[in-house]
Amino acid sequence: MIRLKHTLYIRKAWLRKSISTWLMLIVLSCSACMADDFCVVKFGAKGDGKTNDTYAINSAIEASSAKGGGCVVIPKGVYLSHSIHLKSNITLQLDEGAIIKAAPVTDSLAYDNPEQNTSTYQDFGHSHWQNSLIWGIGLHNVKITGKGMIDGTGVLSRGGVRKGYTGPSIANKAIALKDCKEIEISDLSFKSCGHFALLLTGVDDTLIDGLTIDTNRDGIDIDCCQNVVVRNCKVNTLNDDAIVLKCSYALGWAKPTENVLIEDCHVSGFDVGSLIDETYTTNTQKAPDRDGPTGRIKLGTESNGGFRDITIRNCTFEHCRGLALESVDGAAMENINVSGIKMNDICNSPIYIRLGSRMRGPNTLSPSVVRNISISDVTVTDADCRYACLIAGEKGHPVKDVTLKNINIQYRGGITLNDYHNQRGTNPFFYHDGGNYPEPSAHGIQPAWGLSATYAEGIVLDNVKFELLSSDERPMIYKKHVKRMKIRK
Repeated sequence: MIRLKHTLYIRKAWLRKSISTWLMLIVLSCSACMADDFCVVKFGAKGDGKTNDTYAINSAIEASSAKGGGCVVIPKGVYLSHSIHLKSNITLQLDEGAIIKAAPVTDSLAYDNPEQNTSTYQDFGHSHWQNSLIWGIGLHNVKITGKGMIDGTGVLSRGGVRKGYTGPSIANKAIALKDCKEIEISDLSFKSCGHFALLLTGVDDTLIDGLTIDTNRDGIDIDCCQNVVVRNCKVNTLNDDAIVLKCSYALGWAKPTENVLIEDCHVSGFDVGSLIDETYTTNTQKAPDRDGPTGRIKLGTESNGGFRDITIRNCTFEHCRGLALESVDGAAMENINVSGIKMNDICNSPIYIRLGSRMRGPNTLSPSVVRNISISDVTVTDADCRYACLIAGEKGHPVKDVTLKNINIQYRGGITLNDYHNQRGTNPFFYHDGGNYPEPSAHGIQPAWGLSATYAEGIVLDNVKFELLSSDERPMIYKKHVKRMKIRK
């Protein structure tokens, strides 16, 4: 109880300070826009969808920065651009009808090359920031806002090296920030933005509000960040995670992600582009890993520094995978609170809690820890029951103290005992090697249709209801190596 009161006090104090800071930044930004706009058209931008406006946009930012900061305005039009360099004390404002469109790479014009990064514990995309459409490193007081759009269609990719050339020049992110503070990204739309629409690494005191993201890989990646609010966002990512928290080794040290609030967001895995055009089509049924549509909220997989004091509330999931809480690289995941969640048409485990031993990081890191997780007031309809809800620790390292309260999950059913027993191997329960990539489907069809748990302690099911749309031959709950499980009705 003392820990809980202390955590709530810290969070409330941080929120009061953050709200005050954001209000001040908004007032200053609005005053700057009214007093001294640095409109990119004044610096030569055409916005005709044909001219490369990179130089004009960067010139406007440089001019504003030279005067101590201000509002750089992108008026209505289509602005082809390569890498845009943000500066401190800048507001980049995209007016309604304004589109910053990723320009194609040519023999003479390309994106900034990725900087050097000696950390090898995460993939290329997580390890570099300059090879982006818009980027900033070591900045403070930056706002990117407006009713405009950032469009990477056909240009932003997941790759890093331009085919046929020896040097990297392809951009694989829309916005990338590293080692920044006092950031706001609000009201914008993002379309087909490559590996990441937003990659924030070591970025503290951040507000992400009112975004619409419809992209081909990750939506919002929050990596090694503290004091972050993500709210009122719609994120559609068929092929990867929608909103994902990480704590990788990309900074060269293990910084935790902590004090994060995700609220009033909608995540989905519809066909790419069908959120923005409001058709919500489901023609593509598989993500690149050959599993169902992704589009979820997730903690992990990169997990070196730790996850602490994370709140996820009042969010909806549709036509995607379920909630995933994963620590497999030595992080301590603790004090996680999830509430007010609604899910529909879920293709794997509605709730997946995983402690693993991939340990992709320095050999000095301690084993992973997962504890103190509260998930409440969750309603799920039309869920795939092959993998059930999963709570999976490892021998000697159990998942500890998980409370599931006021949960109602409707599964499709239809699995037979033969479906379960005829899987590969002789012990189909939890095939998954803790050193591999964690995903519910990697565990195989479960011996229960509602909940499977292994290597766990202190699991409480309080008013948890599972139901089937069609019959299923497996039991509702299966547990193995579980201590102190309580079921309250």
